[in-house]
Amino acid sequence: MLRSGYAETVKAIEYGKGSLHPSEAASYACRATGARIRQITGHPSINHLSYFLQSSFTPDSKSLIFTSYRSGSAQLFEAAFPDGTIRQLTDGAPIHPYSPTLSPDGGRVYFVRGGSIWVLDRTRLDERLVVKFDGAQLGECTLGDGGKWMTAAIKQGSLQGLVAGRSDGSGWRVIPFSRTVIHPQFHPLDPEWIEFAGDPAPRMYRVRRDGTGLECLYAHHGSEWITHETFLGKTGDLVFVHWPKCLYRMDWTSRAITRLTDYSVWHISPNRDGTKVLCDTNHPDEGIFQIDVATGKRRLICLSESANGGTQWSKGKPADWKVDSKSSLSWLEVPTDSIYGPQWTHPHPCYSPDEKLVTFTSNRTGFAQVYVAENTVTR
Repeated sequence: MLRSGYAETVKAIEYGKGSLHPSEAASYACRATGARIRQITGHPSINHLSYFLQSSFTPDSKSLIFTSYRSGSAQLFEAAFPDGTIRQLTDGAPIHPYSPTLSPDGGRVYFVRGGSIWVLDRTRLDERLVVKFDGAQLGECTLGDGGKWMTAAIKQGSLQGLVAGRSDGSGWRVIPFSRTVIHPQFHPLDPEWIEFAGDPAPRMYRVRRDGTGLECLYAHHGSEWITHETFLGKTGDLVFVHWPKCLYRMDWTSRAITRLTDYSVWHISPNRDGTKVLCDTNHPDEGIFQIDVATGKRRLICLSESANGGTQWSKGKPADWKVDSKSSLSWLEVPTDSIYGPQWTHPHPCYSPDEKLVTFTSNRTGFAQVYVAENTVTR
């Protein structure tokens, strides 16, 4: 995961849990909008933020949580903001690189290693096992109901589906599903419900936390490429992408679908009240935008200048999973080329807690690095 010739550098630098490292921060003005962009990491290795479902900023906006391969494997780090001083949080067995999620108060980080979920205290750096599923691989974990509940996708031999339980380690259950599950997430207003994606089509489903009430939310056909669904803030509705055509909104109760844009969007991340949606773009890459939900109008925040890897994104429908064994997203999201990645070349923009900043990942310099842009788009 490191540039050739840097093995000696890794050995010379003392990496380990709690190790501190000088700031790598630098700043520049976006050449398209003039927005001030701060590059937080600069190490010649892969460094990236969480997936589009998770904010990487702590609630006080004083730290950014990120994954880095600088020590030789995927480990959890944090960078002080805005000065960028870096501290290593985990070592040992690699973490699932896109699994970290912060507790609501920011004091703890939950993450996945193999078939287990762990929680780390950011002050003491103590780690506690939350739950373990032998012989399994879990996907990224998400929290619900103020951090009381957790869910994650699971693959355990021939078993596929999701798991759900309390963040204190109690009450966990496996909810089987007939296909690969990705991106399960709790309803923000009713944590009894979990929305998740089934791969391949049809994609959008929901199920109650106790495993009952499984239903398909939108029975689209395989040539209609539905992706990147998430909740529209605290409205309780869903937003999802019809790639490469537009962005839709779905009413959670009636399932009525409304078209929000007449242009293509890629990864999406709504603000808290559901009035705005961040998005990156691809084919063509026009930059990172903020969409006004009421009008569908968008305003450019900045360019990401990332590679946006994945050959399938230039096409109008998802890969045929029966023909191409790589069509399902990798459980580990490993940093290798694929028809949908590598994921660390995708910006995955997300708001800061006060929504005045936008985080994203870009490999514009040759390696994936962490960036924070000023959100000067106020309307």
